[in-house]
Amino acid sequence: MRDAARALWLSSPDVEAARAMLDAARARARAGALPVYNPQLQAGIQNADNQQRSVGVGITLDVTGKRKALTRQADAGVRVASAGYERSRRDVTLRWLKTSAAVNVASLARQVGERRVQVLERFDALAARQLAVGDVGPPERDLASLALAEARVDQAARLADEAAAVANLVAVAPVPAAPLHAVINAGRLPAPATEQAMIDTLPELAQARAQADASDAAVSVADRARRPDPTLSLVAGTSRAGRRNDSLIGLNVSIPLPVRNNGRDLVAAASAEAAAASAQVRALQMRTDADALAARTSYVALREAAAAVGGTRAAAFDDRVAILERLWQSGEITTSDYLLQLRQSLDTALSVTRLQGDAVQAWFDYLAASGQLMAWIGDNDGATE
Repeated sequence: MRDAARALWLSSPDVEAARAMLDAARARARAGALPVYNPQLQAGIQNADNQQRSVGVGITLDVTGKRKALTRQADAGVRVASAGYERSRRDVTLRWLKTSAAVNVASLARQVGERRVQVLERFDALAARQLAVGDVGPPERDLASLALAEARVDQAARLADEAAAVANLVAVAPVPAAPLHAVINAGRLPAPATEQAMIDTLPELAQARAQADASDAAVSVADRARRPDPTLSLVAGTSRAGRRNDSLIGLNVSIPLPVRNNGRDLVAAASAEAAAASAQVRALQMRTDADALAARTSYVALREAAAAVGGTRAAAFDDRVAILERLWQSGEITTSDYLLQLRQSLDTALSVTRLQGDAVQAWFDYLAASGQLMAWIGDNDGATE
């Protein structure tokens, strides 16, 4: 299962996009760790009563801590993208498992339908022979033919359902379905075991917390941006007036004056966004707790129902068909009763299969909502690779 999941992540465009976003965030972090200002080269020529030639170099000094604030913001951005990458892998894995379960259920339903068609083909042939010897009348013979035609029409619909389920699987990623036949057939799933610490590790929570940290860092970035930094320039050159040549050495200091735009509104906006991000973390925590509880409740109900019917006679389709056929041949039930009970047996078998498939899908939803899906799939590395 783990190897299949790794192949899924390698082939999924959603995971590829999330990985590219993580690479971009790491590149921005490297850029944020670099100095904010580059040195400036200056050159000047003046021809008047005297001739001056000068060359200089200047640099703006980061005395307000812009680099530190940008580094903090970029690091938080890496954590946002890392959690997004992990969330993307989790979501793709969940879709793959659930669509795989749908494919498996559709395949099992098709197999039950095929078995029904085979039974009715044999029944139709048997009814034709009995009509020839006078054991049944034409109306009963017609019922057998009509039942066979109806079964073939129903089977075509099940084939279409299976094709649609396979198409949904391919839409997730071009990888085979997860092998879940045995799980769905057995209907035996583990009991839930949820701890709050597991829910707290959900990637969407980690992403929201990192986004809140990035918003806090943005306040510092905006505050540092409104504070001017001085620029120092060292100039050297020559001055010539007539026959006299003099050397020039100068030191210039300049600093912007934040008079027309002091940047206070940008700081206020960043502060409001940080407060909103913090509130969103609390709201998301409440939603994830509620989703985990709902997923657990749904899973427990479906698990118990699947376990209750999985070992009963309701799931024994072939056994019921054999019994019905013996009763019909012995004349204990009519053709109408045989066909009616055969349909009931088929509907029951299909319902049991769908219930077990729903329980498996609820299991996957529960694992995802409780923060256990990636550990269950065998991935404990996270998005640190």
